[in-house]
Amino acid sequence: MIKTMSKVILEESSIVRVGALSGPNLAREILAGQPTATVLASQFDEVIKIGQEKLSGDKFYVFGSKDVYGAEFAGVFKNIIAIGTGILAGKGLGKNIQAMLITRGLREMIILGKLLNAKKRAFLGTAGIGDLIATATSDLSRNFTFGKRLGQGESIDEILKSIDEVVEGVRTLKIAFLLSRKYNLSTPITYILYKVVFDKFSIDHALSYLMRYPYADDVDFI
Repeated sequence: MIKTMSKVILEESSIVRVGALSGPNLAREILAGQPTATVLASQFDEVIKIGQEKLSGDKFYVFGSKDVYGAEFAGVFKNIIAIGTGILAGKGLGKNIQAMLITRGLREMIILGKLLNAKKRAFLGTAGIGDLIATATSDLSRNFTFGKRLGQGESIDEILKSIDEVVEGVRTLKIAFLLSRKYNLSTPITYILYKVVFDKFSIDHALSYLMRYPYADDVDFI
């Protein structure tokens, strides 16, 4: 069973009102005083109100949302796509193909989120596409950096041993892959990234697979 942190807190503590904070929140940019926004999701208006009052500042805007699961799942699934765009960057490929992967990756995030009872709209806002763009295009992103180094020829073990912080997308990729297989979901990016990361599948062959994948429509997830 897939459990988010909000669900774990409700089950394992006496807390009855929880909220989830989701990106785009690249920590180094925030520490440098650069402006950004975040999403605070909760089923309770008072949680959102208090969070906005305590966290908002001149350079930090807090949006509210009622879809806790959407905010949480958007925040984890975008890390998978960031690994993919990092691999493309590591191979020296340009923004066209990275943009395609982000767009098609958003589709897979929505498909996976829908399976887990998250609403589509959460993935189209700040916590979804906003966080996805930041994480999947920045060298400050651990998951993008992991993918980039993988694309440059380093092994998974070499990369993980040299990174002090957790690369969340690696474990999330395993979970998403298993969900996709169990429920027969159309998630070719998740599938092929799993093969690259865990089965040492050729990146060039993986790219060829994605370019030849028979998508029916450009937008088939709304």
